[in-house]
Amino acid sequence: MRRELPGPEFWELIHPYTAEVATTQPTVRGFGSDFTAVVECEKGPFFVKAMRNRPGGRRDSILREARINPFVRPISPALLWHAEDEEWIALGFEAVQGRRPDFAPGSPDLPAVVELLDRIGEITLPDIAHDWTETRWDRFVGDEGEVELFRGDALLHMDLHPSNLIIGGRDMWAVDWAWPTRGAAFLVPASFVTQLVASGHGAEEAESWPARCRVWADADPAAIDAFAAATVRMRRAFAERRPEEQWLRAMEQAAKAWATHRGVTDA
Repeated sequence: MRRELPGPEFWELIHPYTAEVATTQPTVRGFGSDFTAVVECEKGPFFVKAMRNRPGGRRDSILREARINPFVRPISPALLWHAEDEEWIALGFEAVQGRRPDFAPGSPDLPAVVELLDRIGEITLPDIAHDWTETRWDRFVGDEGEVELFRGDALLHMDLHPSNLIIGGRDMWAVDWAWPTRGAAFLVPASFVTQLVASGHGAEEAESWPARCRVWADADPAAIDAFAAATVRMRRAFAERRPEEQWLRAMEQAAKAWATHRGVTDA
């Protein structure tokens, strides 16, 4: 689906930061935003992400992304400017050069992804994130007591699929910090497992990669089991809500394969 470019009022809003714009290259990802593009301009280039300034979760997410950025550098491109009026909220990021990593079996990119997961685990939770508790899995637990297994004081990025990672010549970045949260540190590498299974790994092999992360060794196996089962229920709910999207069913099957490997049930 091709989205139309914003109207002249948007370009007037960001003009103090960009000056004259030469070209605009909309990205193929970023459909959670109203506008994402690499903007070539006098003062750039910049990666520009923008939302309509309307009350609700999408507005909250872009403002949260702006607030967390100083704390997630250099593993995320720097936020260089923030423009806002009654119609738009726009963020201008450093435009980094790179490609999406390959998650397939045998990919030479996987060690770099594990290293990035470790670097995320080393970030000290900033004060602004203290109340951003990760709750998206709570309603999918098998027992209410399992919710506490997901609590902790780590800063989380729970959407690390290939489109949200950029691998360059000497570095890798995690982008789209649209909903950073606070929780148990193991959740970030654990959420990586189903991505690997969906990319062709067997469940045992897939788990062996995040198991190399330092925070994995400290995780309670019962907490990992509970998360695996909750992930199956979550993925099933998403697939049933949008049955026409086959990738959602594939992610459900990947989650189920992981839970089966761990010997847990999602019932």
